[in-house]
Amino acid sequence: MYYTYILQSEKDKQLYTGYTENLKERLKLHNLGKVTSTKDRLPLKLVYYEACLNQQDATYREKYLKTSWGKRYIKARLKNYLII
Repeated sequence: MYYTYILQSEKDKQLYTGYTENLKERLKLHNLGKVTSTKDRLPLKLVYYEACLNQQDATYREKYLKTSWGKRYIKARLKNYLII
């Protein structure tokens, strides 16, 4: 199982989208500062994830969620949660 996930920085409220096979471990690595793209934006919290059956679907979904249409989808999906 692969996961496409979205983290929100508690420092600057920005979103980060990624994918992984081990969601718990990946979140731990992000918050330990071991992921270059998010190390300056700690702490991070998991705000959304989707499970995919294979890596190709997870990477496709990650790429989509990084587009302007994908960002609109996430903001609409989490409109009562995210304050951006």
